[in-house]
Amino acid sequence: MTATPQAPLNPDDLAALREASTATITTQLFKHGLRNTFLAGLGRVTPGAPRMVGEAFTLRYIPAREDIDTLDVYDDYDHPQRAAVEQVGPGQVLVMDCRGEGRAASAGNILLTRLSVRGAAGVVTDGTLRDFGEIERLPLPVYASGPAAMTNLALHHAVDLQVPVGCAGVAVYPGDVLVGDADGVVCVPRHLVPVIARQAQEQERLEEFITERVAAGAPLRGTYPADAETLRAYEESRLAPSVSD
Repeated sequence: MTATPQAPLNPDDLAALREASTATITTQLFKHGLRNTFLAGLGRVTPGAPRMVGEAFTLRYIPAREDIDTLDVYDDYDHPQRAAVEQVGPGQVLVMDCRGEGRAASAGNILLTRLSVRGAAGVVTDGTLRDFGEIERLPLPVYASGPAAMTNLALHHAVDLQVPVGCAGVAVYPGDVLVGDADGVVCVPRHLVPVIARQAQEQERLEEFITERVAAGAPLRGTYPADAETLRAYEESRLAPSVSD
């Protein structure tokens, strides 16, 4: 399936999201009425990889069937799973809908290595991955529910690329933006990226200021949430010249 072309996202908005934590982003989305945006139950597999920010490229699995999902299907280079890996572009995140089924892996180290070489921004699956020890060393941000040795064909049949999917209970549409950090992954609907990106960046900076005050002994009252005096001090800190100036 060929995805409908979408207007490019503003690189500055993506940079702003990269500054914000998933906790901050979920709060901003909550303010806009979205309560189901965090892909719960997924952990970061590659601790040495950078924070993840990228556009969703989706792959949907349905339950496997024994007479169809045999090992010889992998002789077909156009198998949907392999086709997805070869179509994910730089800056995109491969999002796999595995129905939360983790008894068989959704992919392994060779495919994820290929995605890393192709410049993908990350991989997200609500299933499991095989070759966990090798994947852990990749520079690619990877999020999954855990490890499993069994090949995906035992339980998964890849059917659709670039269609809306459900991943970890969250609706993900092609082109939505996935942000990942140590807490996990949040899905930002594409049309809300320019709405919440700068708000999330600003919240992050304010909370860094508040954290410094609390760490220095300030009480919560008046500090968190910030009252007028704290907000004034924050604005003054933003205007003050840095040591390097």
